[in-house]
Amino acid sequence: MKKEVFELQAEICKTLANPKRLEIIASLKEGELSVGELVRRLGISKANVSQHLAVLRQRKVVASRRDGVNIFYRISNPKIVDACALMKAVLLEQLEDTRKIAKRIK
Repeated sequence: MKKEVFELQAEICKTLANPKRLEIIASLKEGELSVGELVRRLGISKANVSQHLAVLRQRKVVASRRDGVNIFYRISNPKIVDACALMKAVLLEQLEDTRKIAKRIK
C-alpha cells in the first residue's frame, strides 16, 4: 500500500479513538437519529455532540440529512460498525486473558 493510504487509515483511527464518538457510532448502528436524540442518549451538551458529529462527518464516518429544523445522522458505511465491533471483541478477549492470568497468579 502507498504511504498515503496508511496516513488516511491513521486519521480514521484517530477519529475513532474518542469514547464519545464510539458511543455515537454505537447509537447510530440501528439507524439514523436526530442531534436531539443523540444528546438525550449520550447525556452531553448539544454543542459537544455537534462537535463530535462534525469530526465524524468530516472523516465520512457519518452522513447527515436535514428535515426542516432537524438534522439526522446515520452511519455512512456499515463496515464502520463492523470494524468497531471487531475491535471491541479483541479488547474483551484481551481483558479475559488478563483476568485468567491474574487468577492463576493469586
